[in-house]
Amino acid sequence: MITGVIQARLGSRRLPGKMLMRLKGISLIEWVVRRLKRSSRLDEIIAAIPSGEIDDPLECALGAMSVEVFRGSENDVLGRFCQAARRSNPQHVVRVCADNPLVSWEAIDLLIERHLGAGVDYSYNHVPRRNLWPDGLGAEIASMETLDRIDRDAVEPDHREHLFNYLWAHPDRFLIQTFDPPVENWRRPEIKLDVDAAEDLEYLERFNFSIEMTVDEILNEMRKNS
Repeated sequence: MITGVIQARLGSRRLPGKMLMRLKGISLIEWVVRRLKRSSRLDEIIAAIPSGEIDDPLECALGAMSVEVFRGSENDVLGRFCQAARRSNPQHVVRVCADNPLVSWEAIDLLIERHLGAGVDYSYNHVPRRNLWPDGLGAEIASMETLDRIDRDAVEPDHREHLFNYLWAHPDRFLIQTFDPPVENWRRPEIKLDVDAAEDLEYLERFNFSIEMTVDEILNEMRKNS
């Protein structure tokens, strides 16, 4: 069992409410869900969101797309994520950041394939860190055993406010891997596709993106209109 967990909230400090803001007339959370549902390797998708009233509209939006929602602590992101993942007792869990409206099912399926083949604790291709991936196409994956271990051992507040802060603080304790895109055209580490601030959304709005676009189509659109 491989579970995809979308980590989302409306209380972003830099861009409050951004999950329900629109790119090409479609909310960012719908972009993420619809693109993630095209993955051939994910057995299920769950959204992990905070329990406060501010995120009630987000729960409603996810429910309308038939996405199971788990609600937990606003500040203990690690605990919220792990509790959501445990609901189905998966062997491996893919973390998908809802800040990435153009997240690619192709990149995620490749991530899962490489992770399962390598027998490591954690793999990633969501950021160009020691690899040549664009920022915002991929995801992160860890075994449930690894997540349970992190949840047990991470006690510092800084290690609980992000899912993998503890892992990156102790890389010698985990088997970590990344890899370059297998397609030359995808090797674009200078490209940033995530939405952190209003100007990021304005930038993406400039392009003629559609929700069904493949990686090649996204990057070709950017190349033509940059």
